[in-house]
Amino acid sequence: QVQLVESGGGLVQTGGSLRLSCAASGRAISTYAMAWFRQAPGKEREQAASITWSGGTINYAESVRGRFVISRDNAKNSLYLQMNSLKPEDTAVYYCAAKPRWGGKYQYWGQGTQVTVSS
Repeated sequence: QVQLVESGGGLVQTGGSLRLSCAASGRAISTYAMAWFRQAPGKEREQAASITWSGGTINYAESVRGRFVISRDNAKNSLYLQMNSLKPEDTAVYYCAAKPRWGGKYQYWGQGTQVTVSS
């Protein structure tokens, strides 16, 4: 089992920045692919960014590409999301998730952290 706990959310003005962190426990995340998802009220959950177990491959949703940066520190068992140039449409609950590096669905989820961008 992998337990994930997000932190770093909050209220920020348009154009501001936030850095989300996801601390993992229970198992080392070095063999897990990881991702940040987000869900805004009334909308479906969206995968914002993903990173392979080694960090060698990173993918972003078109809506965040060029503004968000996903990274991981396997030594600290942590995942990060640097969010820059934030827009009101980035307002959502952000979740980190993990899945085994060989594929499949994301199996482990955090409880989420709220990000609110004011206009």
